[in-house]
Amino acid sequence: MANHKSALKRIRNSETKRLRNRYQHKTTRNAIKKLRDMTKKSDAEKLFPSVASMIDKLAKNNVIHNNKAANLKSGLMKHIATLK
Repeated sequence: MANHKSALKRIRNSETKRLRNRYQHKTTRNAIKKLRDMTKKSDAEKLFPSVASMIDKLAKNNVIHNNKAANLKSGLMKHIATLK
């Protein structure tokens, strides 16, 4: 166990950030699944900006890599383009 006050604070902060990242990542994954399950193009187009924003926030906070974020958004756009 850590002996210094700063190390104890770092442990507390790390755990808080880990839980926040985990929650945001899981929420984004669920939103992506919801978008992929949609069959109506109009509904998917309405949901896409919020999902893209969630993905961008994860990339900005280094929860996921920038290239992974770009690949996810690209795949979602391709999916929306195939809908009718």
